[in-house]
Amino acid sequence: MSIKTIPLSRLQDSLQATLNECADSGDTVVVELPDRRLVTIQSLDAPEDDSLVDELLQSNAAFQAMVARSKAGPRRPFVPATTKPG
Repeated sequence: MSIKTIPLSRLQDSLQATLNECADSGDTVVVELPDRRLVTIQSLDAPEDDSLVDELLQSNAAFQAMVARSKAGPRRPFVPATTKPG
């Protein structure tokens, strides 16, 4: 696994492609925000290999409530926020 650093503008310009690349390669993507903070995007293992969600559903009331609220609400497409130049 390697680590790739990209500016926020690249992520905004090609969000879906960047996320797909991260998921397909398993590489970690570090996004540099304009104020020099860093955020990482990392692919998770396939759901059948990860028991975390199952464990949370069985034992965590707050997670169960969040999933119930999500299921009850309408599905909306993800629309990335746009930033103002400057």
